[in-house]
Amino acid sequence: MQRNKPELLAPAGDLERLQAALDYGADAVYLGRESFSMRAAASNFHSAEQLREAVALAHRYGKKVYLTCNTLPRNEEIPTFPQFLQEAVDAGADALILADLGLLAMARKLAPDMEIHMSTQTGIVNYASCQALYDMGVKRAVLARELSLEEIAAIRAKIPADMELESFVHGAMCMSFSGRCLLSAYLTGRDANRGACAQPCRWNYHLMESTRPGQYFPVEETDEGTYIFNAKDLCMINHLQDLLDAGVDSLKIEGRNKSAYYVAIVTNAYRGALDAVLSGQPAPQWALDEVVQVSHREYCTGFFYGRENANQRYESSSYVRNCDVVAVVQEWRDGRLYLTQRNRFFAGDTLEILAPGQPPVTVAAEGLQNGDGESIETANHAMMDCSIACEKAFPARSVVRKPVS
Repeated sequence: MQRNKPELLAPAGDLERLQAALDYGADAVYLGRESFSMRAAASNFHSAEQLREAVALAHRYGKKVYLTCNTLPRNEEIPTFPQFLQEAVDAGADALILADLGLLAMARKLAPDMEIHMSTQTGIVNYASCQALYDMGVKRAVLARELSLEEIAAIRAKIPADMELESFVHGAMCMSFSGRCLLSAYLTGRDANRGACAQPCRWNYHLMESTRPGQYFPVEETDEGTYIFNAKDLCMINHLQDLLDAGVDSLKIEGRNKSAYYVAIVTNAYRGALDAVLSGQPAPQWALDEVVQVSHREYCTGFFYGRENANQRYESSSYVRNCDVVAVVQEWRDGRLYLTQRNRFFAGDTLEILAPGQPPVTVAAEGLQNGDGESIETANHAMMDCSIACEKAFPARSVVRKPVS
């Protein structure tokens, strides 16, 4: 059974996404810098000053920050680690997420008070590994995604009570074991183990026989080829009690490359679902509905319930998208909602507004005006100021979206 209040851990690819995670209910965030980060394509927090600002902001909310350092670094990168580590200490980061045993040894020596979490890239699948890492000073194991709930419960039963277990509960999955993949490096020269994955698992493949060059054969009987490596997205929002019963301490949302809108909506949904479960109630329907309002692939429950649940999607690698974010709330004042436009919308459009901790509210874009208070028919300039008539007040940074027709 769950021993402590579980943590909801959200991604923060940059300052805007960090703010979204904090606004919408994350207990902690994980973020990266330009080096040692498994999400090299994310905006990240490049300078030591940016890292200090991010940590200070999270701490003002009473939330924690975990700094990712989860690549498999090469020889030439090792001499830069002491400075990276010292800047993390100076910024007040609450933990480092590591994957490499050499960096673990260096961190324990150079920053003995820094909390260490071992990344899913480490491939932790048994209690012996957890115990060995605990003996090396590791506080938390981010478990391999290939584990079932039964296996997680068995690990929990055989490791020290104060060692924490973290598990991914939502987001994109990798067809390779715990993300350790050579396919991207082989095909494109971009090393997935150093944060630069080109996602060749999402590509459309055909088979070519060596004596028939130029003749491409579908791996399945289809003219469109097959996406033989392509994984579905993970979604465990309706199974949180099972995760807690297995002994998971931290529920992790994937997505440092995702938008601030994605972070806000998914974090808000899991916050609502987790709070309901902790009070003995089922996840509310609005939270279950919210996770399909972001761009996603077909959902599955990964390996948690065994291998009989299919995790591959062979038809395509395309996303499902039901809504577009069209604006972000600046403020509500005197019966008007003042917005910053993100995508085009029209006077009279039916919109949905999502504020932290609440289900979405449907409003009509009536009385649309530009930033000068002039009536307009279309908000069609990116980042333009505009407003609509609205009797209900919404807080700043609430998300305004429009269903995709």
